[in-house]
Amino acid sequence: MTPKLALTIVQVLCGLILIAVVMLQSGKSAGLSGAIAGGVDTFLSKNKAKTWDSKLAKLTKWVALLFVVLTLVLSLI
Repeated sequence: MTPKLALTIVQVLCGLILIAVVMLQSGKSAGLSGAIAGGVDTFLSKNKAKTWDSKLAKLTKWVALLFVVLTLVLSLI
């Protein structure tokens, strides 16, 4: 297995993980559904959502950075 093929496989997997992590994140605004439903949340559920969202945001940054580095390395090979 050549290094270029291995890096390409890792890059494709990294891209799929990046898509999944971005799709798991909640939106910044509740939108129209939040306005109609009232958006009633308890204090504990808000804190839990913030920690989950912050972990997903941090994971998104690291996976995106890895994807960019892999793209640059593959373009140089």
